[in-house]
Amino acid sequence: MTRVLLAEDDPAIAEPLARALGREGYDVEVRDTGQGAIDVASSGVDLVVLDLGLPDIDGLDVCRRIRSDGVTAPVLVLTARADEVDTVVGLDAGADDYVTKPFRLAELLARVRALLRRGGAEAGESSLTEVHGVRLDGDARRAWVGDTELQLTAKEFDLLRVLLREAGSVVTRDELMREVWDTEWWTSTKTLDMHVSWLRRKLGDDATNPRFISTVRGVGFRFERE
Repeated sequence: MTRVLLAEDDPAIAEPLARALGREGYDVEVRDTGQGAIDVASSGVDLVVLDLGLPDIDGLDVCRRIRSDGVTAPVLVLTARADEVDTVVGLDAGADDYVTKPFRLAELLARVRALLRRGGAEAGESSLTEVHGVRLDGDARRAWVGDTELQLTAKEFDLLRVLLREAGSVVTRDELMREVWDTEWWTSTKTLDMHVSWLRRKLGDDATNPRFISTVRGVGFRFERE
């Protein structure tokens, strides 16, 4: 059964949301502190729904901690901090998506389903892909450069998957935003640039003299075949 961690200290939000996730068929673990969330996440979960306003540890620090512990499960942030600066900071901490409070339950559940759906290989795609020394296993959600395994977040993995699938061709910014983020709500592609930067760093790539991911100005990005 799909295991979902819900880290929320407000019972008025946590209790109905936990019930709704349970009705969707998920095994829900609820924690009302940041340390409790870190402990559960480290034990293995499929998705984290994380409130930023936890009482003991700020939600952004919780996100950074679980990423540093090697947790690659998607993280959906719940926040009342709706301005773009906080959104970018949240993504910089390793979050994959966010919903602002007050939120519509149907929208949140749709985001949850979308993040979990990306947890497996897309239908019709080969599970195993290798290009230019970078190998990806879609079923296991694992990727390597040579013999070194990469520790990728859900969004970084999906971004790499699309770029490898289209290796040698330019993938436009709009195409990447639609396929990786699966939504129209972004008003800019700043988050795409950030994720490409993090992915390059993990690949050991150099943006000024790229071996793997090249920027095509005004268009998008291309994963080089050789």
